[in-house]
Amino acid sequence: MEKIKIGQIGAEHDHAGEIMRTLLKLTDIFEVVGFAVPEGEKIVNPKPYEGVPQLSVEELLAVPGLRAVTVETYELHLTKYAQMAVDRGLAVHMDKPGGADLGDFTKLIETVKQKGTVFHTGYMYRYNPAVLKLKQDVDNGRLGEIYSVEAHMDCCHSPAKREWLGGFPGGMMFFLGCHLIDMICFFRGLPEEVIPFNAATGIADVKAEDYGFAVLKYKNGVSFAKSCAAERGGYMRRQLVVCGRHGTVQLLPFEASIDNNTTDIYTGVREALDPKRSWNYDGFRYTTRSFDRYEGMMKGFARYINGEAENPFTPDYELAVYKTVLRACGVSIPE
Repeated sequence: MEKIKIGQIGAEHDHAGEIMRTLLKLTDIFEVVGFAVPEGEKIVNPKPYEGVPQLSVEELLAVPGLRAVTVETYELHLTKYAQMAVDRGLAVHMDKPGGADLGDFTKLIETVKQKGTVFHTGYMYRYNPAVLKLKQDVDNGRLGEIYSVEAHMDCCHSPAKREWLGGFPGGMMFFLGCHLIDMICFFRGLPEEVIPFNAATGIADVKAEDYGFAVLKYKNGVSFAKSCAAERGGYMRRQLVVCGRHGTVQLLPFEASIDNNTTDIYTGVREALDPKRSWNYDGFRYTTRSFDRYEGMMKGFARYINGEAENPFTPDYELAVYKTVLRACGVSIPE
């Protein structure tokens, strides 16, 4: 099949360099035509861009035969540049969660539907092998009726990075907590109510909301997302727990690197799925094979572009998740 001509807008997002590295790695699928750095943004990790032509946004979007772009700008600019690409009928991979303006995101989704193009978001856990197996087990009824999902994604950022979170509604909930809201919706569907409890730890006099917490209420229980930017040892507590009537599955560590390599990681799994066991049965434990968190995501994007598979995350679903994220960030949205 013909290679997909693709370009990248933005190089400032935390995942930008890894996305470019992955595109250049998948030479049998993608032909990278260049990248653009808009809005006075910077290139956070220059190495992946060595040898890749740097163009203006307008030049990049005008490349003959261009079929797709990845949008990896500063978070608040994501929707703007995704809109420019979708307006041209291009397939778009946009990092999460999108800008902070609901009206702009809604317009983007409306244009995606009008143009009939592929819209793909950077929620990387959707492609985690352990998550996919767990989703299959849930759908097959192995856990029984699901009544709770608990999700943590923590780290220990510098005071400057935590203060930077003040540029977003909900701070840390917007920045990384959105991954957790996405996972809760993935396993439980959309909630009936979202109750935010975001706060500032005040550590090192940081005033931004660096502690994100939100409760999602359902007709049969509650779920929660917690994301703290000031937690020492927080990376080891990144986890997902799915509880059902017949058993519980915990993914911990959610992602652990091998030799400090972010492209070679694994997930720890603990399954307690035998309802005949006593209440204190601590389950069966194993780890997944190592995997590249970005490779599966970009291969999925390519399959959707080439029509080899249908994107299960529809534009309307992406809009609904985005609204849920904003509610978790404390933004009031009319029903």
